[in-house]
Amino acid sequence: MKLAILDDWFDTLRGLPCFSKLDGLDVTVFADHLPEASALVERLRDFDAVVLFRERTAVTAELLDQLPNLKLISQRSVYPHVDVPACTRNGVLLYSNMHSGTPSFAAAEHTWALILATMRQIPQQMASLQAGNWQMGVGKTLNGRTIGIYGYGRIGTAVETYAKAFGMNVVWWASEQGRARLAVDGKVVAESRAAFFAQSDVVTVHVRLTPETRGMITAEDLAAMHAEALNAGTPGMAAIDVFDVEPITSANDPLANHPNVVVTPHIGFVTEDEFELQFTDIFDQVVAYAKGAPIHMINPEAWT
Repeated sequence: MKLAILDDWFDTLRGLPCFSKLDGLDVTVFADHLPEASALVERLRDFDAVVLFRERTAVTAELLDQLPNLKLISQRSVYPHVDVPACTRNGVLLYSNMHSGTPSFAAAEHTWALILATMRQIPQQMASLQAGNWQMGVGKTLNGRTIGIYGYGRIGTAVETYAKAFGMNVVWWASEQGRARLAVDGKVVAESRAAFFAQSDVVTVHVRLTPETRGMITAEDLAAMHAEALNAGTPGMAAIDVFDVEPITSANDPLANHPNVVVTPHIGFVTEDEFELQFTDIFDQVVAYAKGAPIHMINPEAWT
């Protein structure tokens, strides 16, 4: 079986213990990114299986229809970037361990790092110090303030633990189903969506991107975290790790360079520990397929 691993930008996977699971397989690791379907077709034409690095590459019908040798895609977690019907139509199995009950602690920790960096003005203070100007302003203490967590899931629950350790009050908001689960679990749910935003000193959002959730935080809710709202001071600061269009490659991007924004390039999940956890599952799926005993099939009807 010829296996391609896409988008390992820093060639990290070969150095992880889990990579030995692929011993004996014909593996090619690609450390660059090809956004165009035509270029991906040429790259993947001779491969039987593909490992995806999260959602860095979209697997479209256009791509799948031109890869007759492809039989397996292995990844982890949700898969909005994969055209599952097109996989099935082309006889391509999609494997994805949904890791129920296991949060991404890397993402939760990075969320807290962004909150601290924002409230204590760490990037701005660092830039001021490096420029020879010493202090540039006065930050805010988290203890005693209220954090609003939007989205009742695994990452939000981990963030709640950190917030309580810092002495913060926690209030929640979520979908109607999420609010029902919050109430059953004894969590503090805001009286209304408007009250949630009004009473929160910090709001952190942990919701999967779907057509229904895209744009869900409105101008009325949180001044939308666009540059215009930041200019108006509502909210006063924003911390962003995930963007509508990725990667950002312009040195002059207005949001990435806004003085009231702390930004990172989608690194919430980017730690060696998280990669070892994720790719252990992903490589186990590949090995199971090679042994003829598939696991975690999303479209079992494609198994022949």
